[in-house]
Amino acid sequence: MDTFWVGVALVIFLGVLVYFGVPKAIVAALDSRGEKVAQELAEARRLRQEAEKLLAEYDAKRKAAESEAAAIIAAANDEAKRLAAEAEAKLNDFVTRRTKSAEDKIALAESQAEAEVRAAAAEAATRAAEVIIRSQVGGKTGETLFAAGLQEVKAKLN
Repeated sequence: MDTFWVGVALVIFLGVLVYFGVPKAIVAALDSRGEKVAQELAEARRLRQEAEKLLAEYDAKRKAAESEAAAIIAAANDEAKRLAAEAEAKLNDFVTRRTKSAEDKIALAESQAEAEVRAAAAEAATRAAEVIIRSQVGGKTGETLFAAGLQEVKAKLN
């Protein structure tokens, strides 16, 4: 019989709980908690989408920066090659001009040396002719022959 009274007490207890609206309060609390969890899940989804969007933006920015860096490096390499070629061309031009200048100086020195040698040869030939003519022909005839020969030798050598 004790079980009977335990069952009756349980039914009365449950009736009192229903009378005071405890099941509604429990259901309301569970619904409230379910809504809170649903809101937190929605907030988590929104934050995840936002994070994925930011990640995509930063990935695009990183790729753009990498391509810009590659373009800058390529431009710098091209500029370096151009400057090297320009410097080489200037150096070659400088060497060519210096070589030409040296060749001109050598040619000038050769022509001056040739002129000096001719002048020295003409002077030596003139003196030798003078000595020979004076020793063989004397007087006024020797002077006349000497002057004519001197003019002829100078004309031919210069």
